[in-house]
This record gives sequence, structure tokens and C-alpha cells, in this order.
Amino acid sequence: MDFHARLSRAVARYRSEVAGPREHLSLLRWQMAEGHVLDRRDTFPGHLTTSAFVLSPDHAQILLIDHVVIGRWLQPGGHWEEAEHFHLSAAREAEEETGVQGLSLHPWHAGGDVPFTIDSHDVPGKPARGEPDHIHHDLQYLFLADPAWPLVAQAEEVHAAAWKPVEELAAIAPRALARIAMLSLPA
Repeated sequence: MDFHARLSRAVARYRSEVAGPREHLSLLRWQMAEGHVLDRRDTFPGHLTTSAFVLSPDHAQILLIDHVVIGRWLQPGGHWEEAEHFHLSAAREAEEETGVQGLSLHPWHAGGDVPFTIDSHDVPGKPARGEPDHIHHDLQYLFLADPAWPLVAQAEEVHAAAWKPVEELAAIAPRALARIAMLSLPA
């Protein structure tokens, strides 16, 4: 299945199975309908990214990065890179940026590629690259990992990687935090 078909399927399933009543994803769906090449970072007004909410097994901690460019703590993620499934792109970003080991897709996903959340958000442009302000359509996936394993931050993009209380998501990703709060712990 090609990228556009996989994205259409993931977005359709997200809207029918996960999305709240105010999650219309209008810009993302419009760009998809117009045939925008969302897997290229030079597609504007927006393009695709993937990110990972990495939880400790007890859901008390979340793995966050201190992002060099953005200058704040966020979940690991980045521009989509070719992968068989979108969650594999998110996992790769988490592993590259934090050095996290033993990452596993959370049972919530039931082995599928439906995003836990989809967040379209504004990103400042980079005038030196001729890049305008734009949108990241971020497919966000939920993972589990053991916080006892050491972390190694990717110095080019990340000042630090650390396990933080899951409540830190209130300022970063309140929709994801609310959904995490409704999950039952894995067996």
C-alpha cells in the first residue's frame, strides 16, 4: 500500500474509532484531498510528522526530550521517514533522540497503526532555508519502556532526555494526557 493510501486509512480509522467530537482534522484532510505530498518536509502549508508518547509500564512516567530548536520539553518525534507503518517511524524517532531501549507498542493499539492522537500544530519557519511558518500534522503513538534503562540524548537535536511525571503532558499534550488517564494498566 502506498503512502497516501496508508495515511488515508490511518486518518479514517482515527476519525471513526478515536477522535473526539471536535477533532475534524480539516486542514490535514483538505491537503490529502488536494493530493499534497505530505511525506515531504517541503510541502506547505503542512506535512507529516510522527511522535512517541513513551510511558513507563505503570503509566506514572513519560519520556520527554528538551528540544534544541524549540527550546522546551516535548515527546520525541520528527518528520516522517519511510517505514512500513507510521508507528515504526515514531519508534525510530524515540530511539534516535533518546537512546531508549526495549520500546514496545502499547497494547492500546492492538497491534494496529491507528494513531493514539493526531495533532496539527503551528511550527515556526526557518528563513535561512526559505521555509515559511507551517503546520506539522503529527501522528502520535503510545509506547511502553522501562525507565531503568539508561538514556542517551541525540546531541544535534536534543539537550536532554529524561523520564518525567506523566502530568507534565498537561502543558504539552493535554488531549493525550486525558486519553492516557482513561487507559487501564497493561497486564
